[in-house]
Amino acid sequence: MKAIKAALIPLVAIGLAFMSGCEGRHSSKEVFYLISANQALPYWQSAAVGFKQAGAEYKVTARVVGPDGHDPQAELTELNNAVAAKAGGILISVADAAVLKPGIDAAVSAGIPVITVDSDAADSRRLYFIGTNNLEAGRLGGQRIVEKLGGKGNVVVFTFAGQPNTEERLKGIKDVFSTHPDLKIVDVVDIKADPKTAFDKTQQYMAQTGPKEINAFVCLDSASGKPVSDAVARVSGSNRVVIAWDVSPDTLAAIKAGAIDSTVVQKPYTMGYVGLKALDQIFHDAVVPNKDFSTDPFSPYPKFVDTGTSLVDKSNVDVYIAASAGK
Repeated sequence: MKAIKAALIPLVAIGLAFMSGCEGRHSSKEVFYLISANQALPYWQSAAVGFKQAGAEYKVTARVVGPDGHDPQAELTELNNAVAAKAGGILISVADAAVLKPGIDAAVSAGIPVITVDSDAADSRRLYFIGTNNLEAGRLGGQRIVEKLGGKGNVVVFTFAGQPNTEERLKGIKDVFSTHPDLKIVDVVDIKADPKTAFDKTQQYMAQTGPKEINAFVCLDSASGKPVSDAVARVSGSNRVVIAWDVSPDTLAAIKAGAIDSTVVQKPYTMGYVGLKALDQIFHDAVVPNKDFSTDPFSPYPKFVDTGTSLVDKSNVDVYIAASAGK
């Protein structure tokens, strides 16, 4: 019996050492950054919650930084600050690829892993992209317009010009409309992150009648859906179709009230949550990111992680309202 106990002691010691090693894998000294495009939006607040939740689970420091509006230069400043602070990894939404690509490349050259989220910079040296398949999301919204208008009508689109994700969404809509020649996009409005621009332009278009009447408004960002629906509601008896983006409380309430037909839903919480865990894995694997993995058939990284897209309308809006209330 003594011999058995003696044999067990080193095994227990090894087990305890292994457990201690697992618990010691993470530290609050490990700092990861989420650089968002517009912290004032509920969309990015949800992404921040997911990022911080993953950080709490791993017991690392999760910092969320970025401007309160659409400001690529401010994002670049935060990116440079994170590099100077020797971040363990950076998750960034790319408001303007031309502005942010040099900073992303510099971070990777410094040995800091960078993953893009929500909006990509495909030509940069980022490791990969986590977010929505924005081309397919645009097609989903475009198909909804086809169904609601019967394949015929005039459409106005609201967007952020130059932002890679909204450009992909617009392309998706155009792909769908290309097989419906009686559906026409008569204007693509760059709201420049100002919801009031969306409201004012909608009011102008609501005054048009006859052949120039606008039959549908599509919002490719999370900021313009509610102001567009408010402007439409000011015209008594209007039957214009409004398609929004994302699931802010105002958007969901407007769908339930019938002011917005539907919204294309992304999963920003998941983007933030998965993003931090991915950065942590890369950090602890000590894989040098300063390499072009896109041409490596044995790359340890995917090209793209699709976090999913769906359509919310009156038939399922209560499910999303309940889910939002639970967070």
